Amino acid sequence: MANLKEVKERINSVVSTQQITKAMKMVAAAKLRRAQDKIIQMRPYSQKLTAILNNVSSENEGSEDLIYADKREINNVLIVPITSDKGLCGAFNSNIIKATMASINTEYTDQHITVMPLGKKAYDVFRKKDFPSVTEFYDIFSDVSFDRARAAAEFAMNGFTNGKFDKVILVYNEFKNVATQIVRNEQFLPMEGAAEEKDTNATNIDYIMEPSREYIVKELVPKSLKIQFYKAILESNASEHGARMTAMDKATDNAGELLKDLRLMYNRTRQAAITNEILEIVAGAEALESSN
Repeated sequence: MANLKEVKERINSVVSTQQITKAMKMVAAAKLRRAQDKIIQMRPYSQKLTAILNNVSSENEGSEDLIYADKREINNVLIVPITSDKGLCGAFNSNIIKATMASINTEYTDQHITVMPLGKKAYDVFRKKDFPSVTEFYDIFSDVSFDRARAAAEFAMNGFTNGKFDKVILVYNEFKNVATQIVRNEQFLPMEGAAEEKDTNATNIDYIMEPSREYIVKELVPKSLKIQFYKAILESNASEHGARMTAMDKATDNAGELLKDLRLMYNRTRQAAITNEILEIVAGAEALESSN
């Protein structure tokens, strides 16, 4: 059995750890509120913009304005795994890494893969792999903004239009709630919405457009793609804070359970030590009496 000093040191260590996890949970909760507000506000705008774009572009399918919907033989694929910069958020990052590697090893075994990691955790993993990497945007979460997301999106979009990439995939965590994040493997380019919407949408709206339908489509398509890219980043950002809040909450609870066990062990060790001292005193007293 451990001595009292060792048990006391372990108790102090667990108490300190519990205080840290409580503080991290509170910080994550505060950040989650802001991140959640952003993604909740973004979703309706993104969905409406996409719906308008699909409605408008369905009549222009095959034109030069829909260059981002150009489907060709898939030889070069850009995969964008979106993780966090920090750990202590459960399986948040490992799920993205696993999903990315699973996609590479099953769907794109015959294609040339390029990885554009967003987030330091993805960057740390894929820089050690044999895939070519685009590392200019890995620190995007140091300051989450539309301007930084737009730069990363434009890189992917330009690579697609000039033929460097035939397909662009986003792998990220979609925010469902604090305890649930859903891994999404989403095709960013070529666009798929226009053709599908034409077949499935039964309530097409006849928009009046100025100066022309072609000009509107040409302006809306790049903007919609950048919004979609930014939305994936916001989803991942909110998911990260939710995952960290949940992980720190569980860590705090586990520390509490461990403290109960350690304090019980401390009391038992203390009682055993006191009992031994009493026995030694009694034995000493009996020895003195017998000697007299």
